[in-house]
Amino acid sequence: MVEKSDEDGNGMTERQTPEELAQEVKRLVGQLQAQGRNDLLLRAIGVPLLEELRIEAAKGKLSRLVITKDYRFILVDYNKEVELQPVHKAVYLLFLAHPEGIEFKRLADYREELTRYYMATAKMMDKEKIIEGIDHLVNPLDNAINEKCSRIKKVFLDLMDEYTASYYYISGHTQKRFAGSSRIWYERLKIITLPRNLVSRLEFFEETGVVFGEKTEV
Repeated sequence: MVEKSDEDGNGMTERQTPEELAQEVKRLVGQLQAQGRNDLLLRAIGVPLLEELRIEAAKGKLSRLVITKDYRFILVDYNKEVELQPVHKAVYLLFLAHPEGIEFKRLADYREELTRYYMATAKMMDKEKIIEGIDHLVNPLDNAINEKCSRIKKVFLDLMDEYTASYYYISGHTQKRFAGSSRIWYERLKIITLPRNLVSRLEFFEETGVVFGEKTEV
């Protein structure tokens, strides 16, 4: 808690509760908005905190994502299944396993991992067909990965509103990088922003060595 001088000016202090601080912040925010100074409000909050607040605001709406032993994707709190083809599931699992993000142009670096996911989700498919599909996905001159991500996005948008869906589908994130004092470059990462504590870890992730979220029996 924070101390503040009391309004009578008698030199005494009183403890300010978090709830009182929140009310004070609300009052100040209202004053800035009334003056049309959202720019100052954003500067005071900062972009990192704004993203944290965005996630906090969405938590009440986000469902846990459970991936079953037979690779069904279930949004358990919505009582809905995310129906994807094996290739789309493989792509999704790859990005789910890498919360730091992946650049499309570097997908070839993840070829072996992506192949494992595809073979797991498409056990009845001919191996040569799987390898052919992987070739298209990791080829930076091929549009296959964009097509698969677009399909994944559409499936989630069909299940929920756009704001909520943005946490589930694969989206773009540009990250500024520095090398020395002069060289600057940008990583154009693709990520899934869903908090990983909402993803249930089942046998699939244990077999492939990926560890995140909570182990859940379904």
